[in-house]
Amino acid sequence: MKPLKAKVSISMDEEDLAKIKILAEYDGRNLSQYINIVLKRHIARLEQKDGAET
Repeated sequence: MKPLKAKVSISMDEEDLAKIKILAEYDGRNLSQYINIVLKRHIARLEQKDGAET
């Protein structure tokens, strides 16, 4: 069973949103999937760099 996902609402610059939408489409994902993947990768890099888990 897939883990439940929390719904969040964020504000961002329209220019950044437009770029993220293009990247998501290029990657064959919807916006939510793409943002989730990018955030998970970023967190993993920080954890490796700091040697700590959040």
